[in-house]
Amino acid sequence: GRVGYVIGRKAMPRAVDRNCLRRRLRESVRASRPAIERFDIILRVRQRVRRADIAAAVGESRQLLAGLVGAAT
Repeated sequence: GRVGYVIGRKAMPRAVDRNCLRRRLRESVRASRPAIERFDIILRVRQRVRRADIAAAVGESRQLLAGLVGAAT
């Protein structure tokens, strides 16, 4: 499966923060990788994320990926 990350400048103005979030999202995808191999996934950040909320955004993505895996089995 393929994974795409869409994090716009409006959601996170600083490139350093966008890259940090992207790296953390990649880690969460790798953790669930064997179960999501048959999916093509796009992780799109639509709301503004502050630097302090990066961990919460990653946690939410883990929950969504777990729901996707649970729904597929």
